[in-house]
Amino acid sequence: MTTASSSASPTAAHHEPRPNLLKQPRAVWAIAFACVVAFMGIGLVDPILPTIAADLHATATQSEYLFTSYLLVTGVAMFFTSWVSSRLGPKKTLMIGLALIVVFALLAATSGSVQEVIGFRAGWGLGNALFISTALATIVGAASGGSSSAIILYEAALGIGIAVGPLLGGLLGSVSWRGPFFGVVVLMAIAFVAIAVFLRGETAKPTPTTLSAPFRALGRPALATLAAIALFYNIGFFVLLAYTPYPLGFGALGIGLTFFGWGVGLAVTSVWVAPLLTARLRRTTVLKIALPLLAVDLVVAGIVIESQIGLVLCVIVGGLALGVLNTVLTECVMEATDLPRSVASSAYSAVRFIGGAVAPPAATTIAAVVTPAAGYWFAATSVAIAFVVALVFGRTLRHVDDGPETELVEAQAIGVGEAS
Repeated sequence: MTTASSSASPTAAHHEPRPNLLKQPRAVWAIAFACVVAFMGIGLVDPILPTIAADLHATATQSEYLFTSYLLVTGVAMFFTSWVSSRLGPKKTLMIGLALIVVFALLAATSGSVQEVIGFRAGWGLGNALFISTALATIVGAASGGSSSAIILYEAALGIGIAVGPLLGGLLGSVSWRGPFFGVVVLMAIAFVAIAVFLRGETAKPTPTTLSAPFRALGRPALATLAAIALFYNIGFFVLLAYTPYPLGFGALGIGLTFFGWGVGLAVTSVWVAPLLTARLRRTTVLKIALPLLAVDLVVAGIVIESQIGLVLCVIVGGLALGVLNTVLTECVMEATDLPRSVASSAYSAVRFIGGAVAPPAATTIAAVVTPAAGYWFAATSVAIAFVVALVFGRTLRHVDDGPETELVEAQAIGVGEAS
């Protein structure tokens, strides 16, 4: 928008109507709704982890594999989603992703053992990878009257999904652990029908990419550095999200409310605070400030683990730091190489999802062997390693500090960052 305004005459700029946020085709609303539900899936199972463990006679570590299977498959699939979507086109890729989520969420809801739920969450992760890798380009391509309104809607959908997911999981999970899964089935089925009906025709297919492109992308020093930072930082992210329900000691609704606050904080800082910081500071400087703050927050969480109020405050503060880091890291990824952004972001996201997959069962295992606080100290150590990588290999990242992003690139950063 800034570029366009500077090249237009003052008179034209003065009389140019502002985009109407609410005046969008029904296809845009359908995709936005699907985005809300897809991003709800990240924190949906969080409040029901203790209940699943109790009802299905599983250990805490076994229940944490609900995150591991989901994130591991999402991460591995991310290496290939750009290849798939560049050949099938956005609409087909979206619908296949949504259909897979519906099927596997239904199978998870009707499971009789924790092993079955873990397996079906893996299938859910595959559908999620296909959907989130395509949603932004599709919603922008379907928008009328310019992309700015669609981007705002996309950001709003992400924020709502991140915040509401744990709350809905807590509400439905207070009735039965199966409730959140059935809720996803209904909502995603509605989204599937809405996109099938309202997203008519097909948006332009991107240039086909090769299967090896994301793997070769990690050979670039800057992208490899950012992926390493994300790998260790994401361990902290998912320990805070997936391990906390156990020491917190609340029921499903209490856990859901706690992580509703976490999600609101994450959404606010990712959408509004991170762009304000990067407009005033170098991106690498923001990383070097936010990473130690997150590490300290995790250390404090270990210290106050016996205090429910203290732990709730640490969760919310952690959400604020995570929102900044998610967005700024992915902005760096988009400036790190001259590769197509879809290739760079898929390679980066794959590595960070794999880091998230390792974190939950590792934290519960360490906590069982050492002390409950050690789960958080493991996470803090991982985030500290991410900070050291940023310091030691900072020279490879100097060209990511080239100035503020356009609205579209900021939205892409938010989208890929929140998808973790």
